[in-house]
Amino acid sequence: MDVGAKVRRHEIGLGRSAGGRPILLATIGAPFDEEAAVFAVDSAVEAGQPLIVANITALEPLGLSVMLGYDALEEFTPEVSESVRRPVELAYSLGVTVERLRIRSPRPIQALLQLASERRPGLLVFGADRQGLAPRTYRRAVRAIREGAGCLIWVVPEPAA
Repeated sequence: MDVGAKVRRHEIGLGRSAGGRPILLATIGAPFDEEAAVFAVDSAVEAGQPLIVANITALEPLGLSVMLGYDALEEFTPEVSESVRRPVELAYSLGVTVERLRIRSPRPIQALLQLASERRPGLLVFGADRQGLAPRTYRRAVRAIREGAGCLIWVVPEPAA
């Protein structure tokens, strides 16, 4: 990734299919919406494709922290860590190959689009919980994903008024 991203990767599970297009479940530093996580895991199971669970967070420009490895700490809050862990464990228990990514970038939305471009998922599930992001950030992310992702997209439906 050339947007200044730092990637940590964990592969879990045994592959059932080779050469298909994975399902990408992504958030940008917010916990996953439960409906989105279930939808992504269900899609991976039904399609027989691997699941990529990605948490893309802002990498603050703190050079010394990066040099000392503090950028490699767990997600910022226990809620985010737990919400990322749940779909990974569910998919693994159902026999899906799972790859968990944590990407830190100064431009998380662009890093997500680049990840989608590189991995070419068949479906990108943008699963950020609306309550975990500022409304403007959420709208900006959804707009950029709709304009820039070259795959099917599923976004958490807006709550009924």
